[in-house]
Amino acid sequence: MVREELSVRLNDKEYKNWLKAGRCLLILKDALHPYADHHMRAFHGDLLNQNTLLRNPCETSSCRPRGNKLLSPCRVCSEWQKVILIHHRQPDATINWMNCFPPHWGTDHWELAKAYMPRGQAKVRGADQCDASALLNLINYCKCFSSVEPKLVRQVIQYRNELMHSCEFRVKDEWMTQYWTTLQLFVKHFSHIPQMATLGLQIKNMLTVDFSISVFGVDQMDSAGSVPGLESDSLSQSETSAELVSQWETELLQEMLQECLYASEEDEDAKTQDMEQLKRLGGFLQANKDLGEKFSAQLQAINSLEARE
Repeated sequence: MVREELSVRLNDKEYKNWLKAGRCLLILKDALHPYADHHMRAFHGDLLNQNTLLRNPCETSSCRPRGNKLLSPCRVCSEWQKVILIHHRQPDATINWMNCFPPHWGTDHWELAKAYMPRGQAKVRGADQCDASALLNLINYCKCFSSVEPKLVRQVIQYRNELMHSCEFRVKDEWMTQYWTTLQLFVKHFSHIPQMATLGLQIKNMLTVDFSISVFGVDQMDSAGSVPGLESDSLSQSETSAELVSQWETELLQEMLQECLYASEEDEDAKTQDMEQLKRLGGFLQANKDLGEKFSAQLQAINSLEARE
């Protein structure tokens, strides 16, 4: 039954595009983890070497945001706050202080990194727990990533937001072509980094892979075809197992749900902003029985939030 329902979804070319594009974000995220962690660790160390006050512990151990404001921080945390703003590319923009636990700024480089990220990161403890949006925003806003062109990063963020907030979970071929072009340019910035050397090939293979799956009693789907401008090779055109495609679909939907639900828990304003997206996600999951069963706990959480509106 699960395989049949998945096959029906994959018969929609634009849903297949959405799924492939989302999988590319997960590939990008995994490649960015060690890169972002290395840069933030080095940046944190440089700050400590340059400013002796930052080496001191929080003077109260109780400096923490109230809402999204850091009120009356101690002398050390106040200095950290100033340094964060100095190294922020847009210090007049909203800084999500609620992401941070200031007493840990002096000892945890990733607690510092979260000041440059979107809301909803308070429970995150390391780079490997971040989604693509968090890492891309970090690279965009923190000046320590000076080798990366901010305009290009913002373009990738825009495509990511369009994809993850798609009302219908579908994108057109034209969008996919533009998306691939932008990702190619982005990846070129990291060609000198060994851990990311295969990133471009991984993304290309994902965009050209054949999502045909065999379903007993159901006609085999047509090949997914390739995004215009991308030629597929024999490896990428091998039939993808239903289990693997289902796993990719689950990971993408899980990330969307986690982003909306976590933000809603932490931020009262975010609850209103994300409720429409949660309703769309809930409707999509309920319309697909296999997904509804897989994400039953998240559906209960969505229904609970709706009941409190």
